[in-house]
Parts: sequence; structure tokens; C-alpha cells
Amino acid sequence: MMWKRFKEKYIGDRAFYRLVLTIALPVMIQNGITSFVNMLDNLMVGGIGTEQMSGVAICNQLIFVFNLCVFGGLSGAGIYGAQFHGKRDLEGVQNVFRFKLWLVGFLSILGVLALHFFDEPLLSLFLHQGSEQGDLVLTLQCARAYLAVALIGLPVWALSQSYASTLRETASTTLPMGAGIAAMLVNLVGNWILIYGRFGAPRLGVVGAAWATVLSRIVELTIILVFTHVNAKGHPFVKGLYRTLKVPRALTGTIIQKGMPLLLNEALWSSGQTTLVQIYSTRGLAVVAGINISNTISMLFNIVFMSLGSSIGIVVGNLLGAGDMEEAKRTNTRLTAFSVMCCFVIGGLLAATSGIFPLLYNTTDEVRRIASRLILITSAIMPFHAYTNACYFTLRSGGLTRLTMVYDCSFVWCVCIPLAFCLCRFTPLPFVVCYAAVTATEGLKALFGYHLVHQWKWVRNIVEG
Repeated sequence: MMWKRFKEKYIGDRAFYRLVLTIALPVMIQNGITSFVNMLDNLMVGGIGTEQMSGVAICNQLIFVFNLCVFGGLSGAGIYGAQFHGKRDLEGVQNVFRFKLWLVGFLSILGVLALHFFDEPLLSLFLHQGSEQGDLVLTLQCARAYLAVALIGLPVWALSQSYASTLRETASTTLPMGAGIAAMLVNLVGNWILIYGRFGAPRLGVVGAAWATVLSRIVELTIILVFTHVNAKGHPFVKGLYRTLKVPRALTGTIIQKGMPLLLNEALWSSGQTTLVQIYSTRGLAVVAGINISNTISMLFNIVFMSLGSSIGIVVGNLLGAGDMEEAKRTNTRLTAFSVMCCFVIGGLLAATSGIFPLLYNTTDEVRRIASRLILITSAIMPFHAYTNACYFTLRSGGLTRLTMVYDCSFVWCVCIPLAFCLCRFTPLPFVVCYAAVTATEGLKALFGYHLVHQWKWVRNIVEG
């Protein structure tokens, strides 16, 4: 009897997993291929040298802030997109998409201008002495050269994400997956040709890596645009989509009210993560390189709980929009449990790579040693990351965006950053010990998330009427 109740509450039946995998599996495949190719991309740049790898890693840390701002803005609007789709309100889905276009246009202009005119002072924040080896001047030169080209791809990527997010919200997950796969293959081949100068192409190094990324973004956007608009029957929200770009004022105000906290959250959270790397970088260039290697392999394994978190936002959002509150609660509990259980296995697999993966880089023993230990720490905390990620998407699905912001970014700025700053600046503790202490605070965040989710305030329909 106890097992039956446990299974009913936390595991579910085959129909449940069929629904989950229909949404999550294409996202996992796309994100998995993206992360795998990004890993190969990182390895190719790392094959040139530590300074080149560190320069690109620092650039990507800044671009990460832009990407998360776009993600946050689209997520805020996507709450309404998912619930309008659950309500079968096609016009509502179209208006949400138009809002997304205006939003990503504004963010793209702002992001490109900021990174273009303030590139050197921003990049210099991450360059400090303290390692056994490392040329800071060369690292800065590589970073600026990479960033100058990479900026071209930012608005292209932002537009493709506007389409991809709406397609996922309307249960069309395979097209973004296919476009992402094609883009990553272009990126991989482009890297091999342009970084090392194959087939008569010039040997461009980090600049070649940047151009390969830009080309992949263009391919991804082209595929999504063509296949979405050609198959208007399968994607009905595009019929008459551009007859106007106006968004009803009431809906705009509502999305801004609910969505801006998510955009602000992602901006603050991503800038918080970047600030953490900057604090860690005061321990030397080897730390930056070690974090880059660790993050590269970790992202490949993190796709499981990240994709399942996105599924929570979509599946639970659809159920809330349809008014099926009890099923939304049951589905959320099962999805959260499934994500955490998966990450006990995935974390073990990640730990198994800790001594092997850093050896693939053309770097120093110091960097490899740091990277190996960071991978072990990340693998140990992965189930907690899975749970906090599930809590984030749960609160978001019901439109509790202000509470989501408090839960997510406030923890980084009020707990992680002060702790990291004090440990790295005022103690003689080795960097790995400091990193482990900061990472372990994810357990506290998980307890906070459990309290918020089980108040059930997120169980509500925000598009009714």
C-alpha cells in the first residue's frame, strides 16, 4: 500500500512518461548536441593554448549575461504563451510572439552597444596575476578579437530564440531541435576549418571560432524561419502573424508586470554568476581556465535537469491554463522527483570524467588539477541543482515571477557572492575549498525552494478571461 501511494505521488504511469518525453526528449537532444559541440569547440580553442582558451571563456561569460537576459525576457512572455496555448487562444499566442520581437530587438541593441564600447574594461575585470603561468596581455588580445566578431551573431540568435520558444510553448519541439542540430554541425565543421586553416582557409585561431559561431546562428535562424512559415498548417500561430506588430496595451502591461521580474532575475542571476567568476579570477588565470574546463563538461551533463525544468514550465503551464489544477500539482511533483532521481545517476557519470576530461586540453598541470576537482564538486551537488531548477520553473509556471526572482537571484547576491568574496579575499584557503563552500550553499536554496513550492500559491490560471 505504501509503495502504491509512493508510486502514485512521485513516479506516475507510462502515460505520464510518454507525455514528459514528448516534450523533454527533443529539448534534451537539442541541448545535448549543442553542449557536445560546444565542448568540442572549447577543446579546439583549448588546443591552441591556455591564453586563447581563457580569452574565449571570458568573452562567453559576458555573452552569457546577454543570453540569460533574452532567456528571461522570453520566459516571462512565455508564461502567457504556454497558458494561451492551453486555452486554445491562437490570437493570444500571436500577440505574445509580437511582444517577444519587440523585446529581443531592444535587448539586442542594448547588448551589442554595451559589449562593443565597454569591451576592454569588462574583459580586464577577469585578468589577474596569481597563477604559475599565463600571459594576461595575450589573453586580453584574444578576448577582444573574439568578441568583435561574436557580437554579429547576438541579434540573430535572439530572433531565433523568439521563434523557438513559441514553437516549444505550442508543443512543436522537433523543429527547434532540428535547427539546433544543423547549427551545431555547421559550428563544428566551421571551427575545424577556420581555427586551424583547413582546405586552404586562413588559420584564424579564436577569430575563426567566432566566425563559425556566427555562421551557425544564421543557419539556425534560416531553418526555423523557412520551416515554420512554409508549414503554416502545422504552426497556425504564423498565419497572419505579421499583419501587424501591435500588441494590445493591456496584454503588454500584464506581460511586463509579470515578465519583467523574470528578465530582471536572469540579468541579476547571470551577472551574479559572472561576478562569482570575477571574484574567483583574483586567484589567477589558471582558475579562469579551470572553471572553463569544468563548466564545459558540466553543461553537457546538466542538460537532463535543465530540459526537465523547461518541461515543467511547459507541461504544468498548459495544465494551469486549461484549469486542471490537481493534475498540474501531481505532474509537477512527479517531474521534480524524476529530475532529481536522474541526477543521482548523471552526477556519478560526471564524477567519472573528472580525471580524464582535463587531459584533453593543451594546458598546464595546474589548470588540469583545478578543473578535475571542480568537476567532482559539481557532480556531488547536481541533485540539489536539479531540485532548485525544478522549483524555479514551478513558481514561474503559475506567474509568481517576483517570488521567482527573490528565490533565484537574491540567493546568488545575498549568499553566494558575499561568501565567495570573503573566502577568496580574506582567507588563505585554497581556491578549490572556497569553491566547494560556495557551491554547497545550493542545499540551503533547495530547502527554501521546498517551502515556497509546497505553499501551492503557484497553482493558478493567469489567462482566464
